[in-house]
Amino acid sequence: MATPPKTLSTITCPECGFSRDEQMPIDACQWFYECIGCGRVLKPKPGDCCVFCSYGTVPCPPVQTRGSDCCSAASGRIGDI
Repeated sequence: MATPPKTLSTITCPECGFSRDEQMPIDACQWFYECIGCGRVLKPKPGDCCVFCSYGTVPCPPVQTRGSDCCSAASGRIGDI
């Protein structure tokens, strides 16, 4: 039986350094995160699927369970319509 993915990550704003523990969505990658410290809207770094993979202490659950190809067309990223 596989270990369930971790869903808590500490995300740190690169602009102001503010950190906060956040629950990650279990079945999607999160493209945007607004820092409550300075208001900057964080976006993933090139090559990362989401803000948690770029600025968090734990990669997002889809990366934990499916690997780096988690955001293929079939995975349903948040914001895809």
